[in-house]
Amino acid sequence: MTMDSTNAPRIAVVTGAGSGIGRAAALALLGAGWSVVLAGRRAALLEAVAQESGAGQRALAVPTDVADPQAVEHLFDTAVERFGRVDLLFNNAGTGAPAVPLEDLPLEEWRRVVDINLNGMFYCLRQAFRVMKSQSPRGGRIINNGSISAHAPRPNSIAYTATKHAVMGLTKTASLDGRKYDIAVGQIDVGNAGTELAQRMTQGVQQAHGAIAAEPLMDVGIVAKSVLYMADLPLEANVLFHTVMATKMPFVGRG
Repeated sequence: MTMDSTNAPRIAVVTGAGSGIGRAAALALLGAGWSVVLAGRRAALLEAVAQESGAGQRALAVPTDVADPQAVEHLFDTAVERFGRVDLLFNNAGTGAPAVPLEDLPLEEWRRVVDINLNGMFYCLRQAFRVMKSQSPRGGRIINNGSISAHAPRPNSIAYTATKHAVMGLTKTASLDGRKYDIAVGQIDVGNAGTELAQRMTQGVQQAHGAIAAEPLMDVGIVAKSVLYMADLPLEANVLFHTVMATKMPFVGRG
């Protein structure tokens, strides 16, 4: 089985699809002819993305809390019931915690971030594997959203950074375990995309040496193009790690 623009239909599940990177990626996939199951906690936002896409029956909104394993199972059951298979999972849903000193981080905030960013991503991986290894033609692709924080932290970001480092472990292990099922697993690490949540970067955020400085953003559509590039590869090829970032963001270098 190959996945390129000549093969139709192609079915994707996108988590966190109601806003930000998930929304941009879902719209890009729909624009390229994919059928997309839009997953997220806010039904109204998912429906708005479906309407904006103009894709009609190719867009299906399924309200889902990825931190709930039964909800994730329902998501994939619904995708298969509607479209017959799943060719792509963009495992994108994620959240952060307040930027406070780690010793002051409330335990409920730690658990919330772990439940969504780590447990939720695993629940989606687990269901995607179950579907992709059993369907015919067998296999598919999974793209995990790792973030620049999978490589380097910001100050006061222990919950987000720890979970995103853990995503790298999920990606490597799932990539290994997926080989025998023709499942290609990769990761996209995004730095400073122009989403609503990232607008604070333009107002100034704390740097490693303690100063507050504004940081540049790139258009979120660039990230969507990267996801589409990875998604459109034939299954014989895999981008294990893909970093896309605002060119002048202070990532490489000493802080």
